[in-house]
Amino acid sequence: MAVLGSVLVAAGVLSAPQAQAEPSGEQPLGTNGAAVPEVNWAECAEGAPESYECAEVEVPLSYRDPHGETITLAVGRLPAADQDHKLGTIFYNPGGPGGSGRYAPELTDRLHERFDIVGFDPRGIHESTPLRCFTDDEEAAKLAGTFPVTIQEKKRRIAETAEATASCAENAGPLVNHMSTANVARDMDLLRQAIGEQQLSYYGISYGSHLGTVYANLFPDKVGSVVIDAVLDPVEWTEGYRPVDRFAPFSFRLGSHGGAQRALETFLGACENDERCAFREPGQDLLAKYDTVLDRLLEQPAVITPPGGEPTEVTYQTAVQATLGQLYDAASSASLGEFLQALADATDPDVATKGSVVAEIPEGPPAPGFQTPGYIGPEQGVAVMCADSANPGTPWVWDGFARKADREARGFGSQWVWMSLPCATWPVADEDSYAGPWDRQTANPVLVIGNSLGDPATPYDDAVSTSRLLGDARLLTLESFGHGANGNSECVDSAMDRYFIDGELPEEGTVCQPDRAPFDPPSQAE
Repeated sequence: MAVLGSVLVAAGVLSAPQAQAEPSGEQPLGTNGAAVPEVNWAECAEGAPESYECAEVEVPLSYRDPHGETITLAVGRLPAADQDHKLGTIFYNPGGPGGSGRYAPELTDRLHERFDIVGFDPRGIHESTPLRCFTDDEEAAKLAGTFPVTIQEKKRRIAETAEATASCAENAGPLVNHMSTANVARDMDLLRQAIGEQQLSYYGISYGSHLGTVYANLFPDKVGSVVIDAVLDPVEWTEGYRPVDRFAPFSFRLGSHGGAQRALETFLGACENDERCAFREPGQDLLAKYDTVLDRLLEQPAVITPPGGEPTEVTYQTAVQATLGQLYDAASSASLGEFLQALADATDPDVATKGSVVAEIPEGPPAPGFQTPGYIGPEQGVAVMCADSANPGTPWVWDGFARKADREARGFGSQWVWMSLPCATWPVADEDSYAGPWDRQTANPVLVIGNSLGDPATPYDDAVSTSRLLGDARLLTLESFGHGANGNSECVDSAMDRYFIDGELPEEGTVCQPDRAPFDPPSQAE
């Protein structure tokens, strides 16, 4: 583990990568003879959504020792509405990593009618046997602080992150050594067998796309209908395309900041052409207007009063994170326009009266999955990211990569790049992680879905590259911005229906349109 304070590395200088562990001997072959667990469905605990059934199943802690120590997975099932004509089971992951997936959504009306939809909290997460490093929220916050701006903030963020990762080394226990996506894929294959499916049908979004990609290459003959939406490029997530890429934080390699900038520019273009956008100002370059707001926030936080609330400071970081969160869904365009205009008013020295601007203050990117009582800590997602990816071993290089990313995507670069800082000092590695190959011939093709006008977390280029990497895949494009296409286009949803129900892929080059424009009000059905 790198020692803070002993060496300062100039921005851009390479440092030894904190890489994934090299496997000691052969990696486990599939589930390596692990016993198929029993699944006994029962009523879910109080607080769970209605209509679901729940179970707890045992899987190996390590697939190198398939009959040794076990951990528990929390599994949920939304039964098919038409049990008499049920076609099978679709597995689900909501992303993260670290998102709770136990209570899967319907996906589409037709899929809910014809399939049981099964979700689970991945190993180490939430209601499954949880990975836990900290005793209180204050300690946990040191691992997941906001991105820094000043040199003092950077020093504090690096020191606190190193302190937090040291706590994980001391307190996490053996589970922290087995948190890679490859082990989650092995768990999912045991669940597939336990439920009696010959092949896996699966929908995964965001990080869930990487789980689908890993599964497709670890268990290619078991791929039935696999859909990955809002896709991560598996090469960039793990090691990068060039040897030198291992010296960059994986969150820089992914290019999420570029996807966010593309989404912002699409939003601003729609705003410029729609009178319903509060941020619109005829004759004004809206990107320049946005940059002016950020310039002012760097000098001094704004004060905005939420309706019925107390005056609240909005910092540069808060504004970037809130904007990013609103870009996750094109349907949030009206509220994003109102928020940005409130910031413009609150930071304008000729207009603003402190605390007099009234507006909702959006939150940052949403946490994936339905949340029920149970421990979810930042170390759970961090453990997966750091187990999967190669990163620099010196935390001070993060600043240089963040500044480079900010030159392409102001604010978003720092937000995304600093996210992976814990990997610089993460104390362990999972020797059974998987970093390719990614082109194994699957029993059936994988359907890859991406948003071409900007995904603020997983750039569209990743969907394109992954569709080419996989042994057999078809790309479906939604001409919109936002994080994920399912539920935003009848064209996309119908393509998913046909793929899962009939095994029919969309035609090569299919481009779908969203059901409504960014500033359209929701329909009565919504």
